Amino acid sequence: MKDEDVLTIQVNGDRRHCPDSTQLPQLLEQLGMNPRLVAVEYNGEILHRQFWESTEIQEGDRLEIVTIVGGG
Repeated sequence: MKDEDVLTIQVNGDRRHCPDSTQLPQLLEQLGMNPRLVAVEYNGEILHRQFWESTEIQEGDRLEIVTIVGGG
């Protein structure tokens, strides 16, 4: 993979790299996260699930991904 094919993003405060043209569900899968059990803040705003499929990761994006934990 060439450098121009790789994006640098920030996930939960850590710098990460992902292939260009990565959709958000693909990124979650690459990170080993179950999309049904997370909430995503995308560049400072909560991103509703209905927009996940159409969200393509861009250079410099900042994501905060929170895992939903059940119990009491």
